[in-house]
Amino acid sequence: METYYNPADLAKFGTIAEEAQELGEKFFSYYNAVFAEGALTAREKSLIALAVAHTVQCPYCIDAYTNDCLGKGVSEEQMTEAVHVAAAIRGGASLVHGVQMKNIVKKLEL
Repeated sequence: METYYNPADLAKFGTIAEEAQELGEKFFSYYNAVFAEGALTAREKSLIALAVAHTVQCPYCIDAYTNDCLGKGVSEEQMTEAVHVAAAIRGGASLVHGVQMKNIVKKLEL
């Protein structure tokens, strides 16, 4: 089955800056700095990136950070738990906006 997503395109990510080199250099410099060791380990950052990738539903990021996590010794169990954390936060964010709906209902009931 063909899809819009082509796994081979992930390797082309670096070419996205060809027509805007200065902006590309700034982005990739920032991107690399974000993922450098700091208060969080590179391993922790990869797990966070994997969870966020699932939240924003980016198949390229899911591929990249699944592989990155595996390369950093993260187990499938740990990755799955991180995905569940992302799902819980995403679901909770949807539900908490229900308060806004309830506020409108209460206001209109007056």
